[in-house]
Amino acid sequence: MGGANVPAQSGRRHHWARRLAAWIGGRHGAARPRRALGAWVLHAPRTLRALVRTDEIWLVVLASCVGLGAGLCVTSIGAAAQAMHEWIYALPHLERLSGQVSIAPERAVLALGGGGLVVGLMGSAIMRWWPTRAIDPIEANALYGGRMSVKDSLIVVLQTLLSNGFGASVGLEAGYAQIGSALASRLGQAFRLRRNDLRLLVGCGAAGAIAAAFNAPLTGSFYAFELVIGTYTLATLAPVVAASVVSVVVTRLLSPELYGFDVQLPTAIAAGDYVPLMGLGILAALVAVLVMRSVTLAEAAFRRSRVPPWLRPGIGGLAVAGLAMLSPQVLSSGHAALQVGMDAPYTLKYIALLIVLKAAASAISLGSGFRGGLFFASLFLGALLGKLFAGVLAMVTVTYAVAPVVCALVGMSALAVSVVGGPLTMAFLALESTGSLPLTVAVLMASVVSSLTVRRTFGYSFATWRFHLRGEAIRSAVDIGWMRNLTVARMMRRETRTVRADTALGAFRRDVPLGSASRVVVLDAADRYAGMVQVADAHAPDLADSLRLAAIMQHADSLLLPQMTIKDAIGVFERAEADALAVVDGKDSKRVIGLLTEAHALRRYSEELERRRRELSGE
Repeated sequence: MGGANVPAQSGRRHHWARRLAAWIGGRHGAARPRRALGAWVLHAPRTLRALVRTDEIWLVVLASCVGLGAGLCVTSIGAAAQAMHEWIYALPHLERLSGQVSIAPERAVLALGGGGLVVGLMGSAIMRWWPTRAIDPIEANALYGGRMSVKDSLIVVLQTLLSNGFGASVGLEAGYAQIGSALASRLGQAFRLRRNDLRLLVGCGAAGAIAAAFNAPLTGSFYAFELVIGTYTLATLAPVVAASVVSVVVTRLLSPELYGFDVQLPTAIAAGDYVPLMGLGILAALVAVLVMRSVTLAEAAFRRSRVPPWLRPGIGGLAVAGLAMLSPQVLSSGHAALQVGMDAPYTLKYIALLIVLKAAASAISLGSGFRGGLFFASLFLGALLGKLFAGVLAMVTVTYAVAPVVCALVGMSALAVSVVGGPLTMAFLALESTGSLPLTVAVLMASVVSSLTVRRTFGYSFATWRFHLRGEAIRSAVDIGWMRNLTVARMMRRETRTVRADTALGAFRRDVPLGSASRVVVLDAADRYAGMVQVADAHAPDLADSLRLAAIMQHADSLLLPQMTIKDAIGVFERAEADALAVVDGKDSKRVIGLLTEAHALRRYSEELERRRRELSGE
């Protein structure tokens, strides 16, 4: 039945190829060369799939196509968000919302309150008519072998665009990475890539999106390595870099404004400055944990309230509008506010106030139901924290006085690492944005300290923390989905010898002699699982022939279910201290459907681990 469906599906998928081949070959008496060309067109999709699967050069070509698509998507989404800002807030052309000195209060209230209502109603409609949840690139690579839905991702992009476009304190990076990875996943599935190659291509999509967003190909590449692919190998370098470079080229051709910092940096950083910068890394980690916790607390507060879900973004938008009256820099992602804040002579009190306002605006926006990310917000918060740290340090001591711009860039990177993850990603962002190698060394040091602090005190980045709240035990994008696919049903042996619990030992010894089997599954009067009997134990000479099997059976309460993963099965084996267990169809019915030994489960587990190790190392 499955074999009958494959040709039909293939025919539908390549209908265009058949029509083109027929047109080239002709219908009546066409020449042989034209027919040969028509046959080549007909088999072109299969040939291209074979090339991509067998030659890594073609995988690089495919990754370049992914980078092209990611660059186009990032440019289009960014332009749409900017157009919304200019229209809604009456901004001059190409001026950023977060860089404004002031905004009209009525526009802020209308945009954020009314826009929040639009986002809320859209979210309720989506939950009713399209209840499927979009899979994040990290989640896709960790659990689903890189499979993502383009339709679900487009919904995420639309929600993110509207949230940012109306002025909510969220970034567009979530939408960028989502659509870039989804397009890559769809292209990889069309070429029927292997699981590991599909995961790699999803990483290429995320790399292209982030590289285009920051005009930084190395940043995008290591974002993919550290956060989406989960590892770095020479085999994955060429496709990821190709996608990043192509996406940046596309963005530079299409976008008039590129991300970057125009700051004056010292030519060198004194050795003594590294001590306070390490302290800044620890402080940034603690602030990042507070920000992530505040988002969770805001979500919980809105859930506990009696406000319907569709109305929550509107209320959250009004709260953000109130904060924007104090400073418009809390609005949107904060691109312009970050650039202005690097050089602006803010007082320490104003910097501290701005940190609180931006953190509160981001927490309220995400907690109330606006869609977006914390990447750009963490950059802005980190830069402000760095300037505040430099000012306080200058007041307290003269020995460790560090340039405020250095502290701002180091704080920016350290806080972003705590929220997003990826020390090398932020180190390369600092290098590509400023071109300063001494600063990059300081950023890398502070980022490592910040990352270690978060792992020791909190344990998650913002993305993996959200997965944890949903019940997913994901700490990175390293592929653990194979453990879910390796179930008891796939490993068990279905041929199982059974016997009734009321059978006498004498009859059992006669029917099951020593050496014929190692163990036998025992059933009760209703043919349900009752326990297991070791054949050697049943043949013990000190047991009477009249004794029933129920008296010597074991593991009556220990059994396996077919949907259990290998991890769950090994846990049951350890708790039961058994070398084999019966598999039943359900806890209530207890109909025996197979048998699984611990040795076979461990062997399959070792084989899969070795296979994943070879894939990660590129062997």
